[in-house]
Amino acid sequence: MPHIVVKLYPGKSEAQKRDLSAAIVSDVMCVLNYGEEAVSVGFEEVQPGDWSSLVYEPDIQGRWATLTKVPGYGPGQKIANKEG
Repeated sequence: MPHIVVKLYPGKSEAQKRDLSAAIVSDVMCVLNYGEEAVSVGFEEVQPGDWSSLVYEPDIQGRWATLTKVPGYGPGQKIANKEG
């Protein structure tokens, strides 16, 4: 029962969020063989000035082994690419 949380800067329209949510649900259903009722998607808007403390540090930094896509920014980016 996947629950996907998309953290992003504010400013995307509700239509963009709906379209992304539909694409995510469709791909989860296809790749993981779940029904639509099993998938939920949420959005958390994070101000640019808070990104490091609210997203990068707790969710990315030092968690390289859990990421399937490493960001191309941040102090640990080069380290992560060398480890992978």
